[in-house]
Amino acid sequence: MFSNQGLAAGTATSVAIETCQVCESPDLQSVLFMGYLPPVNQMRRVGERPCEQPAYPAEWLYCPKCQLVQLGLLVDPQVLFPPEYPYTSGTTSLLRENFAEMYTETQTIISLLPSDLIVDIGSNDGTLLANFKDGGHRVRGIEPSQVGNLANQRGIPTHISFFGKDIASKILKEDGPAKIIAATNVFAHMQNIHAVVEDILRLLDDKGLFISESHYLLGLIETLQYDTIYHEHLRYYSLTSLQYLLNMHGLEVIHARRIPTHGGSLRVYAARAGSRPPLPSVAEILAQERRAGVDLRRLREFQRRVVLSKLHMHSMLADICGRGEKIYGIGAPSRASTLINYAGLDNGILECVVEVKGSLKIGKYMPGTLIPVVEESRLYEDPPEYALLLSWHIADELIPRLSQKGFRGEYIIPLPESRIATACTPASAMVHA
Repeated sequence: MFSNQGLAAGTATSVAIETCQVCESPDLQSVLFMGYLPPVNQMRRVGERPCEQPAYPAEWLYCPKCQLVQLGLLVDPQVLFPPEYPYTSGTTSLLRENFAEMYTETQTIISLLPSDLIVDIGSNDGTLLANFKDGGHRVRGIEPSQVGNLANQRGIPTHISFFGKDIASKILKEDGPAKIIAATNVFAHMQNIHAVVEDILRLLDDKGLFISESHYLLGLIETLQYDTIYHEHLRYYSLTSLQYLLNMHGLEVIHARRIPTHGGSLRVYAARAGSRPPLPSVAEILAQERRAGVDLRRLREFQRRVVLSKLHMHSMLADICGRGEKIYGIGAPSRASTLINYAGLDNGILECVVEVKGSLKIGKYMPGTLIPVVEESRLYEDPPEYALLLSWHIADELIPRLSQKGFRGEYIIPLPESRIATACTPASAMVHA
């Protein structure tokens, strides 16, 4: 899934960032501090007595030279991505649709033969690669957690390993160069990013494509998605900063597009410089970023809005709890841990968090809390008055589904500004509480 390069084995579990992760400039500006947050995927089993749990400072730093926004701390990947890592991409319909659409879009950019190899870094349960496999192409996944065994069971060959020089060389020797290397929602997570890009180039065919998908900084700022700030996400790319990184290694961005996954991401296609002409989308998005002004002033304003949003949500929840009404959380994505811990929510506010049947998070506590994650059926069998959408970024998908299955309460959508919705309220007309 991720590179294991960065922190050396046996050293401290975290290292402070002193220079920019991309351009190595020492001129880093602090723009937001979220406090000390627990690893978002370390979840204790329900019933375990509270005991020591790590928490690490989450601070946003801005580099004026390459315009990268980055987290101020490297945490050991073994801490962040344990073997029992509970996330599976196939459980989210938006991701399944996104990966199917990526496969279709890729065909318009590069001609693929059955003999061509597609490699996915951070392949999880094989959801992305299944599209290429079904299309008749050779596929190889790389995934350090035990979730990779689900892909192997589906007939998608997957190496249970962190990505790095050794695994890149192994695949190159056994299967030849890759025509496509994908890194979706992982390219912002990997430590020692320059070594990672060099290892990608080691494995990539001379005429191949590198495809990344990452949370998009401009969209994050526009929709106040502070809940996507956690220690897995080391870098928050704009196309400007991502292009800067890729150009340093002789890669050129040839196509870019904003996509809806994870509340707003950026899909970027890159090839060796000069091998393919860039499409107009690249210049268009770079121009949008210049007009928007993704700079220190904009980031300071973002910090102010984050604080106000937190206070507004507290006021709303205080009114509900004061009336003795119950609130359940809906969905336990990684981002939910940041929202819960930054806002200081506990099991006196959220009685539980519900997840779809089969989720590996059921039967565990939300990180840093005693809020249990339970099966979604509880929402209908013992319904609360309110449901807090922790997966608020897919509210348009969740609200109709939950209402159709029988939930008759009201929905709280916490971001970008806390508001109430009912089953018949269009997203565009949700009222402020």
